[in-house]
Amino acid sequence: MSEVEPSYLASMKLRIMPASVSCLGLSFPLPKICSTRPLFNQFLVSFIFALFFCPSNLATAQEFDFNVKCQQAYKEIIQLKLKNGQSLLDEEKRIHPENLIPYFLENYIDFFVLFFNEDPIEYKKRIGNLDQRLKQMDKGSEKSPYYLFTKSVMHFQWAAVRIKFGYTWDAGWQLRRAYLQIKENMTSFPSFTPNLVYNGAMQVAIGTIPDGYKWLSNLFGLKGSIKTGMERLRSFLESRNPLSLVFHEEAAFYYLYLKFYMENDKEGVFEYIRQEKLDTRNNHLLTYLAVNLRINNQESEDARRIILERNTGTEYLSTPAWDLEMGYIAINHLEPDAGKYFEKFIQHFKGKFYLKDALQKLSWHYYLMGNQAQANYYRNQILSKGSTETDADQQALKEAKTSRWPHKLLLQARLLNDGGYHAEALRLLYGKKITDFIAVEDKLEFAYRVGRIYDDMDRDPEAIDFYKQSVILGKDRKEHYAARAALQIGYIYEKRGDNITAAAWFDRCLKMKDHDFKNSLDQRAKAGIERCRE
Repeated sequence: MSEVEPSYLASMKLRIMPASVSCLGLSFPLPKICSTRPLFNQFLVSFIFALFFCPSNLATAQEFDFNVKCQQAYKEIIQLKLKNGQSLLDEEKRIHPENLIPYFLENYIDFFVLFFNEDPIEYKKRIGNLDQRLKQMDKGSEKSPYYLFTKSVMHFQWAAVRIKFGYTWDAGWQLRRAYLQIKENMTSFPSFTPNLVYNGAMQVAIGTIPDGYKWLSNLFGLKGSIKTGMERLRSFLESRNPLSLVFHEEAAFYYLYLKFYMENDKEGVFEYIRQEKLDTRNNHLLTYLAVNLRINNQESEDARRIILERNTGTEYLSTPAWDLEMGYIAINHLEPDAGKYFEKFIQHFKGKFYLKDALQKLSWHYYLMGNQAQANYYRNQILSKGSTETDADQQALKEAKTSRWPHKLLLQARLLNDGGYHAEALRLLYGKKITDFIAVEDKLEFAYRVGRIYDDMDRDPEAIDFYKQSVILGKDRKEHYAARAALQIGYIYEKRGDNITAAAWFDRCLKMKDHDFKNSLDQRAKAGIERCRE
């Protein structure tokens, strides 16, 4: 697994011929052994003396042993079968109390519980585990590639958790620690392939930090590269190294998300899932990945199928995330029962991320159903619940502060388009033109929406015409439509191989100021510009 000598062997060599041993704070010289005796006898005397008089010395030896039991536990945890994983870790700790890997893997359990469910009570219960585990890792040998790797992964996971709970400053420092530790580990142990997973993911994330957060990355001295990060992830996934196979599914999770959003290679993402035969039924982490990406690729029916076909055994992490995803799927088809999914999510979710967005979708649902009282009720809740850490939540709050409701026809077309029902959306807008709408924001949305529908139907010339109208109408407005239109035009030209024109439109997207979804759109535009320069 590594060319580095296992720490426990190094420790054993140090114990073979000590000049003295200590017990209970006292030092005892070992009996001198004639040099003519066989080396085996020297070892035997020293070992027996240490065994009977100083058993604690052997018990304190710590090691990083990612053995078969730990690999089994890791596989269960990555599938989100957390209780199964914990049982295996408990058994390993009982059999091999000197092994540090179980404590490292327990951090995955905390990460998944807190990341998916965002329960503040659970956060308070688990936050102290980090320092305890880091101290455990300190007991291991610095000559092991796991010494810095385990620390880096734990810092990286807790950086993501702290962002979820609103501790952005602390998250920045932890990301910095994770970045520096994995960087040092790559230098010290270049053949230790798991380094590539986290260094690659961090390289891409840091390389696309939006301008709104650029000061933070500059302060922490973080530099990244999308190209370098993606190459490292690809290199890891192509490796047949035994450790690469162990971490393969986790690496695929990071790689496919970044390939989808940063490389804009959506077809490549789903082709990879098919070719690699990723288990989206029994591995709930991959189920979530596939569902989320299908929804964001306007493939609601495929997303619904994946959710309904997933293994619903009780051993999996229980999370309201499935209700949120089903809510998006249902409302994007204007289904009358969409409200029940969002209501169930709001009832059980303890966190803040996407809560305002869910409340907005629920208010839209009742608004389109003609129940204005319920629509108003849920819109008012947006003002006091959730956070504004995501662009979607920020936009939901902004809308809730106004007295204006979306144009019903345009809202229906938007939702159908988002769900992949492009023909139905186009039929709703058939025969309409910009001058049929009174409000400027509705004219702008109409131009963008028609362009987007044509774009999704691969009718590029019509799409570009309407996108350009949207850019002209909205380049100085707060709505995101003009910036998104510029981004989409960039994608069209990039697809054609005209990188110069594509980069110009990505740059135009970046230069639009103070609009909705700016951070996420800027991130995608920056990624587009970097791709065009390759």
